[in-house]
This record gives sequence, structure tokens and C-alpha cells, in this order.
Amino acid sequence: MSEVKQVIIVRKDLDMGTGKLAAQCCHGSVLGFLEAEKTDEKIAREWLDAGQKKIVLKVDDEAALIKLYKAYQFKKIPCALVNDAGLTQLPAGTTTVLGVGPWKSDEIDQFSKGLKLL
Repeated sequence: MSEVKQVIIVRKDLDMGTGKLAAQCCHGSVLGFLEAEKTDEKIAREWLDAGQKKIVLKVDDEAALIKLYKAYQFKKIPCALVNDAGLTQLPAGTTTVLGVGPWKSDEIDQFSKGLKLL
């Protein structure tokens, strides 16, 4: 079986403070994990047991994030978008992060390999 990892993809066009950015990434990680667990509990457990590898990447804007989300959904790779509640720095409903997996690295990399680290 291929390596299992999780990828968190962040919009770099939003002016989020460090704490806000960290919180949004955490939301993406949890939501992605829950989707993966529903899809294949064995892969989710393998990721937990292997140290929970995560990589945080960036995209330019919401359109790029949504395009990736749709591509992962089409390939049936578990993923989840994070929409902010609007209580602090961003308007309610702002899409901030895409959590992908945990899932098989080679499948995640189909769409993320060209993205830069945050």
C-alpha cells in the first residue's frame, strides 16, 4: 500500500492572522479525517497509527481551491472545505481551507504536486 498522508490547502489571498490560519488548518484536518474515516476506516486508522503526516500547501484564491475540491471529489478522494463562521477576521461563509485525506499519497499528489508549501 502507498504511504498515507493528509494535505491541507490554504488560500493565500486572505489576510488571516497566524492564530486564525492555524485554527482554519485544524478545522481542515479534522474535517478531512472525518471524511476519510467514512470512506475507508482502515486508511484513516493507518494514518493515525503512522504519525498523522500532514503537508500544508497554498493556492492563490478561492477559485483555485474550489477547482481542487471538485477534482478530488470527482476522484472520490475524501476531502472537505472549511467555511468560516464569521466571528472574528473574515465574513461568514468565507471558504478558507481544503482538507484532503488522510488518503493514499499517490492519489492525493495527482492534484497537489504542483502546489507550493505554505
